[in-house]
Amino acid sequence: TRTFGEENGMGLTEEEEKGEEEQQEEEEKEEEEKEEEEKEEEEKEEKEEEKEEEEKEEKDV
Repeated sequence: TRTFGEENGMGLTEEEEKGEEEQQEEEEKEEEEKEEEEKEEEEKEEKEEEKEEEEKEEKDV
């Protein structure tokens, strides 16, 4: 497949395309890792909140 730029003689070389693809993959990996970390943080906070609620209930009893 040819990109618009290639048809006009302005296309990237295969090496440049590979480099861009690798860069995109790296960025996607980093984003996924960030999302995972955020999920873990949220889960931690939820667990802590549940703990606090349980402790409050125990004190009330």
